[in-house]
Amino acid sequence: MRPEIFPPRQAPAEPDPLDPLELTGGLPPPEHPRDADTDDAAWVEDEALPPPRRPRRLRWIMRGAGALLILFFVAVGWLAVTAPLSKSLEPPTPPSITLLAADGKTPIARRGAIIGKPVDAATLPAHVTGAFVAIEDRRFRDHWGVDPWGIARAMAHNVAAGGLREGGSTITQQLAKNAFLDSDRTAARKLREMLIAFWLEAWLSKDAILSRYLSNVYFGDNVYGLSAAARHYFSTTPDKLSVAQAAMLAGLVKAPSRLAPTGNLAGARARQKLVVAAMADTGVLTQDEAAAVRPARLRLAPDKRLPDGSYFADWVLPAARDQAGAISSETKVVTTLDARLQRAAERAVRRAGLRKAQVALVAMRPDGRVVAMVGGRDYAKSPFNRATQARRQPGSAFKLFVYLAALRQGMTPDSMVDDSPVTIGDWAPKNNDGRYHGEMTLREAFARSSNVAAARLTQQVGVDQVIRAARDLGISTPLPREATIALGTGGTSLLELTAAYAAIAAGAYPVRPHGLEAPQEKSWLDLLGNRAHPLGGRVQEGMRDLLAASIGGGTGHRAALSIDAFGKTGTSQDSRDALFLGFAGDLVVGVWVGNDDNSPNPGLSGGGIPARLWRDFMTSALGVSAARAPVEETEPAPEIVIPGLDGLIGNEGAPIEGELNGLGLNVRLGRDGSITLGRDAAATGEGEGGPDPQDPPDPRRREGEEI
Repeated sequence: MRPEIFPPRQAPAEPDPLDPLELTGGLPPPEHPRDADTDDAAWVEDEALPPPRRPRRLRWIMRGAGALLILFFVAVGWLAVTAPLSKSLEPPTPPSITLLAADGKTPIARRGAIIGKPVDAATLPAHVTGAFVAIEDRRFRDHWGVDPWGIARAMAHNVAAGGLREGGSTITQQLAKNAFLDSDRTAARKLREMLIAFWLEAWLSKDAILSRYLSNVYFGDNVYGLSAAARHYFSTTPDKLSVAQAAMLAGLVKAPSRLAPTGNLAGARARQKLVVAAMADTGVLTQDEAAAVRPARLRLAPDKRLPDGSYFADWVLPAARDQAGAISSETKVVTTLDARLQRAAERAVRRAGLRKAQVALVAMRPDGRVVAMVGGRDYAKSPFNRATQARRQPGSAFKLFVYLAALRQGMTPDSMVDDSPVTIGDWAPKNNDGRYHGEMTLREAFARSSNVAAARLTQQVGVDQVIRAARDLGISTPLPREATIALGTGGTSLLELTAAYAAIAAGAYPVRPHGLEAPQEKSWLDLLGNRAHPLGGRVQEGMRDLLAASIGGGTGHRAALSIDAFGKTGTSQDSRDALFLGFAGDLVVGVWVGNDDNSPNPGLSGGGIPARLWRDFMTSALGVSAARAPVEETEPAPEIVIPGLDGLIGNEGAPIEGELNGLGLNVRLGRDGSITLGRDAAATGEGEGGPDPQDPPDPRRREGEEI
């Protein structure tokens, strides 16, 4: 028998049965308290225990707390990026800039908010800081940016009053709102306000928060900050405020625009009483001290109320802000404006007899310093600056560049030009009076402002050379690349055109008009970019010769002075624009007259109102007189139309119609029998016309263009 490799598997021995008495220590097991009818399945179910729920709830609580903690750190990180702490020191609105005249003393305008210097709450008297804390945030020293008790108290007061009467924002929340947020009343903004308030409290001391708050809070009258408010309302400094003054200023914070004492002294004093009572309640004042406080009396700063705008101020303000740089309080900037010349310009405009027409005047030195500017008849009614913003046709005043291009090519004032009809392509320019004089000198053609001569010169020197001359002298607006450019068909601003005439006076180009004195120190890049180019003695003298001829006996004779004067008239088609530009002494002046809607002005011309206005300003500004006693003139009255009943009947029984000129009158007989009376523009030497930029005439027949 072979031996077995693996022994046979032994069956496990069965355990001895347990004796129940051994498990119970010899005692019988207790009976289960159940009915005899209960089956075994019910017994098993009844004996099962519920699962432990307490650890699971704890886990969810821990998870929620962790999520909230993560959100908190995310919010803090977001605030650190989007709301830097330094922003709470920035003014809530651009600080004011006071513009001074060239003498450095005469204020001409103030623009922006009045913002005082930052204050240090730790150095202020207790009654000053206590007034603000008592009325705005009594528990300021105790909370962490948000005051639950204050919110509950405000809600109770609002419910009792039946409306929104009190807010629960702390001083820290107000700083958060003023420095970082907008004024939207939404739940999201309120949540951000609270988060920023917590953040400010974590990073700043209470005194630092109060200092920033007092430095930026609004007090009405466009005044921000305690320093500015103390000076504005009481002509003092924050450390010298009395209890009554501090209480009044603290009371303004709730509704500064409505309670500003300059407009509502009674309301400001009533609010002052509430602040004094709050100061007594919080222990800042004793009851006796509070009872002794009298209504505060205003002591307004002696500075007279300055206008916040003018035509010159609007134009120069961007450059003034750039020059001032980053500022945190009121700043004064000296401009080039001459107060005396500005008054003379405004006086000349008032005396011009403009009727409904608008006007613009620019006066500058030959180096571009603007010393006077009038952008319209009334800034309060229309702040649109017609001297700098309007782009109007210069008319014959643009011929300056045509003749400059001719002189650059070697011509002289004695060179000859043909003043006879000409056709250039499909364009046939006409002289306004319909008269042609054949060969004449450039001097005579310029003085007469001949359209045909200017067109021939443009054809001779080339349109590109005329455009180049205009660009060299500072004209930046688009110009038509065609021969009609000679008659001023491209719009430009009066400021740029006046600067171009200043280049002739200075003998160098370009002249850059400016309203601020140039800084003493300039970079080499500025010096290179602003380098002046000489015109050349021959060219400058030639241009002065032409401009003198225009005033001496040409279309600009009404502008003649008792001293050497140089100028040019300009009138666009249908008398929509009328200009006179020129220089005398050390002044270069441009004048424009026209309607804002570009409508015609019958009888208006550059040799009329603009020339006389220019002369009146120059005589006052330079202390000179007119070349001869001027005849008192008024702009021609509107045409008089006499309606006909049955019409005027001629010998043949047909209605009479036609036009008669004589004795300076223009009489037009209508087919309906009407009679229209006006002035004969040709006889007065004032008739100038040119194409309308809004509705250009047919290029095949451009008659009546400006001279």
